[in-house]
Amino acid sequence: MQKETNKMTESDLMEGMSSISAVIKAIEAGHTDRRILTVYVDSAKKSSKRREISFLSRKASALGFNIEFCDEATISEFAVGSSHGGIIAFCSARTIPTLTKEDIKPYGVYYLLEGVEDPYNFGYAVRSIYAAGGDGIILTPRNWMGVAGVVARSSAGSSELIDMFVAEPEDAADIFKQLGYKVICAGIRDSVSLFDADLSYPLFVVLGGEKRGISRALLDKADEIVRIDYGTDFNGSLSTAAASAVFAFEIYRSNRKK
Repeated sequence: MQKETNKMTESDLMEGMSSISAVIKAIEAGHTDRRILTVYVDSAKKSSKRREISFLSRKASALGFNIEFCDEATISEFAVGSSHGGIIAFCSARTIPTLTKEDIKPYGVYYLLEGVEDPYNFGYAVRSIYAAGGDGIILTPRNWMGVAGVVARSSAGSSELIDMFVAEPEDAADIFKQLGYKVICAGIRDSVSLFDADLSYPLFVVLGGEKRGISRALLDKADEIVRIDYGTDFNGSLSTAAASAVFAFEIYRSNRKK
Protein backbone atom coordinates (compact mmCIF):
# COMPACT_ATOMS: atom_id res chain seq x y z
CA MET A 1 0.00 0.00 0.00
CA GLN A 2 2.88 2.36 0.78
CA LYS A 3 4.37 1.75 -2.67
CA GLU A 4 1.03 2.63 -4.26
CA THR A 5 0.97 5.86 -2.28
CA ASN A 6 4.57 6.66 -3.23
CA LYS A 7 3.76 6.65 -6.94
CA MET A 8 1.75 9.84 -6.35
CA THR A 9 4.56 11.53 -4.37
CA GLU A 10 6.67 14.07 -6.21
CA SER A 11 10.05 12.56 -6.93
CA ASP A 12 12.91 12.73 -9.42
CA LEU A 13 14.24 9.30 -8.49
CA MET A 14 15.06 7.31 -11.62
CA GLU A 15 14.77 3.54 -11.32
CA GLY A 16 16.60 1.14 -13.62
CA MET A 17 19.06 1.56 -16.46
CA SER A 18 16.47 2.46 -19.12
CA SER A 19 15.45 5.56 -17.21
CA ILE A 20 18.96 6.50 -16.12
CA SER A 21 20.39 6.00 -19.61
CA ALA A 22 17.65 8.20 -21.06
CA VAL A 23 18.53 10.99 -18.61
CA ILE A 24 22.20 10.68 -19.57
CA LYS A 25 21.34 10.82 -23.27
CA ALA A 26 19.13 13.87 -22.75
CA ILE A 27 21.84 15.67 -20.74
CA GLU A 28 24.53 14.94 -23.33
CA ALA A 29 22.26 16.22 -26.11
CA GLY A 30 21.61 19.44 -24.21
CA HIS A 31 17.94 18.48 -24.14
CA THR A 32 17.38 18.91 -20.41
CA ASP A 33 18.60 20.85 -17.41
CA ARG A 34 18.08 17.80 -15.19
CA ARG A 35 21.23 16.51 -13.53
CA ILE A 36 22.09 13.17 -11.97
CA LEU A 37 23.21 13.67 -8.37
CA THR A 38 23.97 10.19 -7.04
CA VAL A 39 23.59 6.68 -8.44
CA TYR A 40 23.05 3.85 -5.97
CA VAL A 41 23.93 0.29 -6.94
CA ASP A 42 23.11 -2.90 -5.08
CA SER A 43 26.53 -4.16 -3.97
CA ALA A 44 25.37 -7.76 -4.42
CA LYS A 45 25.03 -7.08 -8.16
CA LYS A 46 28.58 -5.87 -8.81
CA SER A 47 29.29 -8.94 -10.92
CA SER A 48 26.01 -9.31 -12.79
CA LYS A 49 25.80 -5.56 -13.50
CA ARG A 50 29.45 -4.99 -14.36
CA ARG A 51 28.65 -3.64 -17.85
CA GLU A 52 26.12 -1.17 -16.46
CA ILE A 53 28.50 -0.13 -13.69
CA SER A 54 31.30 0.36 -16.21
CA PHE A 55 29.05 2.56 -18.35
CA LEU A 56 27.97 4.64 -15.35
CA SER A 57 31.56 4.99 -14.15
CA ARG A 58 32.58 6.42 -17.54
CA LYS A 59 29.75 8.94 -17.41
CA ALA A 60 30.13 9.86 -13.75
CA SER A 61 33.24 12.01 -14.08
CA ALA A 62 32.00 13.77 -17.22
CA LEU A 63 28.57 14.54 -15.79
CA GLY A 64 29.60 15.10 -12.19
CA PHE A 65 27.68 12.48 -10.26
CA ASN A 66 28.71 9.94 -7.63
CA ILE A 67 28.22 6.18 -7.60
CA GLU A 68 27.62 4.57 -4.24
CA PHE A 69 27.19 0.89 -3.40
CA CYS A 70 24.63 -0.18 -0.81
CA ASP A 71 22.48 -3.13 0.15
CA GLU A 72 19.27 -4.17 -1.60
CA ALA A 73 17.14 -3.07 1.34
CA THR A 74 18.30 0.52 0.97
CA ILE A 75 17.37 0.61 -2.71
CA SER A 76 13.99 -1.01 -2.04
CA GLU A 77 13.28 1.59 0.63
CA PHE A 78 13.55 4.41 -1.92
CA ALA A 79 12.21 2.70 -5.05
CA VAL A 80 8.52 2.72 -5.99
CA GLY A 81 8.75 -0.25 -8.35
CA SER A 82 10.59 -3.55 -8.30
CA SER A 83 12.01 -3.59 -11.84
CA HIS A 84 14.98 -1.32 -11.13
CA GLY A 85 17.50 -4.15 -11.35
CA GLY A 86 19.37 -2.88 -8.31
CA ILE A 87 20.27 0.53 -9.78
CA ILE A 88 18.59 3.85 -8.96
CA ALA A 89 19.58 7.50 -9.39
CA PHE A 90 18.62 10.61 -7.47
CA CYS A 91 18.29 13.52 -9.90
CA SER A 92 17.53 17.21 -9.87
CA ALA A 93 14.23 18.46 -11.27
CA ARG A 94 13.71 19.12 -14.96
CA THR A 95 12.41 22.49 -16.09
CA ILE A 96 9.42 22.17 -18.43
CA PRO A 97 9.16 25.44 -20.40
CA THR A 98 5.95 27.28 -21.20
CA LEU A 99 4.86 26.72 -24.81
CA THR A 100 5.60 29.50 -27.30
CA LYS A 101 5.26 29.68 -31.08
CA GLU A 102 9.03 29.53 -31.41
CA ASP A 103 9.08 26.05 -29.83
CA ILE A 104 6.95 24.47 -32.55
CA LYS A 105 8.31 22.91 -35.72
CA PRO A 106 6.64 24.15 -38.91
CA TYR A 107 5.68 20.65 -40.07
CA GLY A 108 5.19 18.27 -37.16
CA VAL A 109 2.84 16.43 -34.85
CA TYR A 110 2.30 17.32 -31.20
CA TYR A 111 0.07 15.70 -28.59
CA LEU A 112 -1.84 16.86 -25.55
CA LEU A 113 -3.10 14.30 -23.02
CA GLU A 114 -5.98 15.75 -21.01
CA GLY A 115 -7.50 14.23 -17.90
CA VAL A 116 -5.17 11.24 -17.52
CA GLU A 117 -5.56 10.08 -13.92
CA ASP A 118 -2.63 7.69 -13.47
CA PRO A 119 1.10 8.32 -13.99
CA TYR A 120 1.66 4.84 -15.39
CA ASN A 121 -1.05 5.30 -18.01
CA PHE A 122 0.46 8.66 -18.86
CA GLY A 123 3.93 7.13 -19.21
CA TYR A 124 2.68 4.29 -21.41
CA ALA A 125 1.02 6.86 -23.68
CA VAL A 126 4.21 8.93 -23.91
CA ARG A 127 6.14 5.79 -24.85
CA SER A 128 3.90 5.12 -27.85
CA ILE A 129 3.89 8.76 -28.96
CA TYR A 130 7.68 8.94 -28.85
CA ALA A 131 8.12 5.59 -30.62
CA ALA A 132 5.79 6.72 -33.41
CA GLY A 133 7.77 9.90 -34.02
CA GLY A 134 5.81 12.50 -32.07
CA ASP A 135 7.60 15.84 -31.93
CA GLY A 136 6.40 16.83 -28.48
CA ILE A 137 3.96 16.56 -25.62
CA ILE A 138 1.98 19.54 -24.36
CA LEU A 139 1.33 19.29 -20.64
CA THR A 140 -1.38 21.03 -18.69
CA PRO A 141 -0.13 23.06 -15.69
CA ARG A 142 -1.36 20.20 -13.46
CA ASN A 143 0.49 17.23 -14.88
CA TRP A 144 2.26 14.01 -13.94
CA MET A 145 5.86 15.16 -14.48
CA GLY A 146 6.23 15.83 -10.76
CA VAL A 147 6.49 12.06 -10.39
CA ALA A 148 9.10 11.96 -13.14
CA GLY A 149 10.66 8.69 -12.00
CA VAL A 150 7.40 6.75 -12.31
CA VAL A 151 6.69 8.32 -15.70
CA ALA A 152 10.22 7.61 -16.93
CA ARG A 153 10.00 3.97 -15.89
CA SER A 154 6.60 3.38 -17.50
CA SER A 155 7.66 5.22 -20.66
CA ALA A 156 10.93 3.25 -20.92
CA GLY A 157 12.81 6.54 -20.58
CA SER A 158 11.08 8.27 -23.49
CA SER A 159 9.58 10.95 -21.24
CA GLU A 160 13.13 12.24 -20.72
CA LEU A 161 13.85 12.35 -24.45
CA ILE A 162 10.72 13.87 -25.98
CA ASP A 163 10.16 17.63 -25.99
CA MET A 164 7.61 18.77 -23.40
CA PHE A 165 5.97 22.14 -22.88
CA VAL A 166 3.35 23.50 -20.49
CA ALA A 167 0.22 25.38 -21.57
CA GLU A 168 -3.45 25.66 -20.76
CA PRO A 169 -5.18 23.35 -23.27
CA GLU A 170 -7.25 26.05 -24.98
CA ASP A 171 -4.22 28.35 -25.24
CA ALA A 172 -2.20 25.54 -26.81
CA ALA A 173 -4.90 24.91 -29.41
CA ASP A 174 -4.94 28.61 -30.31
CA ILE A 175 -1.15 28.71 -30.71
CA PHE A 176 -1.13 25.69 -32.99
CA LYS A 177 -4.02 27.04 -35.06
CA GLN A 178 -2.17 30.33 -35.54
CA LEU A 179 0.74 28.34 -37.00
CA GLY A 180 -1.47 26.51 -39.47
CA TYR A 181 -1.77 23.25 -37.57
CA LYS A 182 -4.93 21.17 -37.83
CA VAL A 183 -6.37 20.45 -34.39
CA ILE A 184 -7.98 17.04 -33.97
CA CYS A 185 -9.60 15.70 -30.81
CA ALA A 186 -10.42 12.08 -30.06
CA GLY A 187 -14.16 11.64 -29.57
CA ILE A 188 -17.36 9.97 -30.72
CA ARG A 189 -20.05 12.59 -31.33
CA ASP A 190 -19.98 14.17 -34.83
CA SER A 191 -16.78 12.28 -35.56
CA VAL A 192 -14.96 10.81 -38.53
CA SER A 193 -13.11 7.49 -38.39
CA LEU A 194 -9.38 7.70 -37.66
CA PHE A 195 -8.87 5.45 -40.68
CA ASP A 196 -10.67 7.90 -43.00
CA ALA A 197 -9.48 11.22 -41.56
CA ASP A 198 -6.89 13.43 -43.23
CA LEU A 199 -3.94 13.02 -40.87
CA SER A 200 -1.41 14.99 -42.88
CA TYR A 201 1.09 17.06 -40.93
CA PRO A 202 1.07 19.53 -39.29
CA LEU A 203 -1.19 18.15 -36.56
CA PHE A 204 -2.05 18.95 -32.97
CA VAL A 205 -3.70 15.87 -31.44
CA VAL A 206 -5.72 15.94 -28.22
CA LEU A 207 -6.43 12.69 -26.39
CA GLY A 208 -8.49 12.43 -23.23
CA GLY A 209 -8.50 10.17 -20.19
CA GLU A 210 -11.00 7.33 -20.34
CA LYS A 211 -12.96 8.63 -17.36
CA ARG A 212 -13.15 12.40 -17.86
CA GLY A 213 -12.40 12.69 -21.56
CA ILE A 214 -11.75 16.03 -23.27
CA SER A 215 -13.27 19.27 -22.02
CA ARG A 216 -16.07 20.89 -24.02
CA ALA A 217 -14.05 24.08 -24.42
CA LEU A 218 -11.24 22.18 -26.09
CA LEU A 219 -13.58 20.10 -28.27
CA ASP A 220 -15.07 23.35 -29.55
CA LYS A 221 -11.63 24.38 -30.83
CA ALA A 222 -11.13 21.18 -32.82
CA ASP A 223 -11.06 21.28 -36.60
CA GLU A 224 -12.21 17.68 -36.55
CA ILE A 225 -13.37 15.07 -34.03
CA VAL A 226 -11.83 11.68 -34.75
CA ARG A 227 -12.84 8.28 -33.40
CA ILE A 228 -11.24 4.85 -33.29
CA ASP A 229 -13.46 2.26 -35.00
CA TYR A 230 -13.59 -1.11 -33.28
CA GLY A 231 -13.48 -4.47 -34.98
CA THR A 232 -16.25 -5.86 -32.77
CA ASP A 233 -19.37 -4.74 -30.92
CA PHE A 234 -17.60 -3.15 -27.97
CA ASN A 235 -19.23 -0.33 -26.01
CA GLY A 236 -16.31 0.45 -23.73
CA SER A 237 -13.45 2.88 -24.19
CA LEU A 238 -9.78 2.15 -24.68
CA SER A 239 -7.27 3.25 -22.08
CA THR A 240 -5.47 6.47 -22.88
CA ALA A 241 -2.30 4.44 -23.42
CA ALA A 242 -3.99 2.17 -25.97
CA ALA A 243 -5.74 5.02 -27.75
CA SER A 244 -2.47 6.95 -27.91
CA ALA A 245 -0.74 4.00 -29.55
CA VAL A 246 -3.49 3.61 -32.15
CA PHE A 247 -3.56 7.33 -32.98
CA ALA A 248 0.20 7.81 -32.98
CA PHE A 249 1.01 4.89 -35.26
CA GLU A 250 -1.86 5.55 -37.66
CA ILE A 251 -0.63 9.15 -37.96
CA TYR A 252 2.90 7.86 -38.52
CA ARG A 253 1.65 5.40 -41.16
CA SER A 254 -0.28 8.13 -42.96
CA ASN A 255 2.73 10.44 -43.18
CA ARG A 256 5.68 8.08 -43.55
CA LYS A 257 5.97 8.39 -47.35
CA LYS A 258 5.18 12.10 -47.60
